[in-house]
Amino acid sequence: MISVEEALSTVINNAKDFGTTTIPLSDGIGRVIREDITADRDMPPYDRVTMDGIAIKYEDYEKGLRSFKVAGVAAAGAEQMSLSTLESCLEVMTGAIMPNGLDSVIPYEEIEIVDGIATINDKPVTDQQNVHFKGFDRKAGDAVIKSGQVLSSTEIGVCASVGKSEIKVSRLPKAIIISTGDELVEIDEQPKAHQIRKSNIYRLKTALSHYGAEVDMAHLLDDYETIVSKLKELLSSYELIVLSGGVSKGKFDFLPQALEEIGVKKHFHRISQRPGKPFWFGSFGDKATVFAFPGNPVSSFMCMQRYFKTWLNHSLQINQLQTPHAVLGADVHFKPDLTYFLEVKLQFSPTGEIIAMPVKGNGSGDLANLVDADAFIELPKGRNDYHKGEKYPILTYREALL
Repeated sequence: MISVEEALSTVINNAKDFGTTTIPLSDGIGRVIREDITADRDMPPYDRVTMDGIAIKYEDYEKGLRSFKVAGVAAAGAEQMSLSTLESCLEVMTGAIMPNGLDSVIPYEEIEIVDGIATINDKPVTDQQNVHFKGFDRKAGDAVIKSGQVLSSTEIGVCASVGKSEIKVSRLPKAIIISTGDELVEIDEQPKAHQIRKSNIYRLKTALSHYGAEVDMAHLLDDYETIVSKLKELLSSYELIVLSGGVSKGKFDFLPQALEEIGVKKHFHRISQRPGKPFWFGSFGDKATVFAFPGNPVSSFMCMQRYFKTWLNHSLQINQLQTPHAVLGADVHFKPDLTYFLEVKLQFSPTGEIIAMPVKGNGSGDLANLVDADAFIELPKGRNDYHKGEKYPILTYREALL
């Protein structure tokens, strides 16, 4: 049995770069960019009006002028206008190019226009106000998105603004998620008294779907010869195999022996942690990586958060962020000498701290308790008591929170 730290190091050291592929920008949400995106021209590309109103020459205002004759309208999308007439202004619309010879914009809310004369009210005017100047955000050639960024709608918009209709992204592994066990039935079936519906594989699938991957699913019954035969077939077709169940010490937990028989190298089996102690991890040469999670839902879910996502992020070359920490909101006593991944509800203090309040469940089979919590807090082995106010790493599974 190895430590959490050893397991994480092993998972990271066995991350695999699956290369890159080029996709349409419209398919980019959730994908990992693998090129630096640069500005093809200055951003903004011209002195841009940021408020509807009038544009004046600030020098006239400094001289005491407060009323200006409106000489025309500059619309967004129109070519640049010029104004050389003294004591005049142009009406300007948000997004328009700033008229030549003018330098400050006063919004409509701060003026009154009567009979073609715009008069400024008592609010002071500052030089170059309400103008977004050319190249202020980025210069042509500057990087606006760095390789390794997970693309959100923000990055999609930036790519569109610099003319990237296609983008280079990390290629996703060809993946399959496999449930095991005679007790499992499909989610649209009515289970018998001794059966339960499949849930782990749907939850595990979301971890890959979040990155835009298409994932196949399969099921293996508790028959050793069938498991060996099917896994041999799948190892020739998939680069990533994720299994749920069948890795503990029960009489029908055939996976460790079956994987060994077909030549999958075991990197580790069993971690000194709770939940998720029986987790198995290995690889089939350079062809496939195999994650075999415990069947208990909380165990498999935690292992997915701590290990699988870490492996996938490194494999896809995602820029790594620091792990967030939270303040333990109550004392915790935990006797076994194991790293304890405790389910917690996150709260936010007025001083900006993240507070992790323990949410007591009924063990690693209590799937419903995950709904009441937001994250796991990682309490290190080597002690039995963890005190309110101490800070520890958290693994949040509600992305809207952090």
